[in-house]
Amino acid sequence: MLSRTELLLGHEAIERIQSAKVILFGVGGVGSWAAESLVRSGIRNLTIVDSDVVCVTNINRQLMATSKTIGQVKVDVLRERLLSINPQAQIQAVNMIYDASTADSFRLEDYDCVLDCIDSLASKALLIRRATATSSLFLSSMGAALKMDPTRVKVAEFWKVEGCPLAARLRARFRKEKDFPARKFQCVFSDEQMTNQGICQEESIEGPAPMSFHKMQTNGAIAHITAIFGFTLAGLALKQIIATR
Repeated sequence: MLSRTELLLGHEAIERIQSAKVILFGVGGVGSWAAESLVRSGIRNLTIVDSDVVCVTNINRQLMATSKTIGQVKVDVLRERLLSINPQAQIQAVNMIYDASTADSFRLEDYDCVLDCIDSLASKALLIRRATATSSLFLSSMGAALKMDPTRVKVAEFWKVEGCPLAARLRARFRKEKDFPARKFQCVFSDEQMTNQGICQEESIEGPAPMSFHKMQTNGAIAHITAIFGFTLAGLALKQIIATR
């Protein structure tokens, strides 16, 4: 399965990748693709965390969302998909939201790598604080909605991210609460700022749409951008795992 990856990276790198322990929070448009890339690249011990179920509006950008999986638990569907790629992988599916009431149940320090693909501002801020307080590698995805140009997807240290409203809101929250991340960390982001051009069908027909992760509004997003975010996040993780383990 990994012969082409080993040809590229070498046997020692493959051993490091296969022995790494990774936890990924949020398996939506970004996280689902990150998980796929990690497993295809040799990650065997992966925990995926998400409290949501597949919705028809997920189909345009989320890996495991199809007409056949609507209504199913996201982490369970994604786990099945990942095990079909590598049946020997240890994929732990945790159907739970990450927030103040559940954070203590996750021993982030037990993982080599923690990946943040959470949408909720409060949950994301909490994970950033908790993860940066450990020695685990921590990487975060900023907002992938309202983007179209793949050439504007970038990587930067959190405090140097520019043009991303989500990053700006996180920094404002940390300053207001005077509770900052314990250390610097890398982010995937885009400085493109589009606006919604259409009407949210759920809102126009049935009132406000039910939102995953307690998001306050619906923004447009598209598969090639969310996938690039996810693949970039996975690539950064693999690079660091090879270099530091």
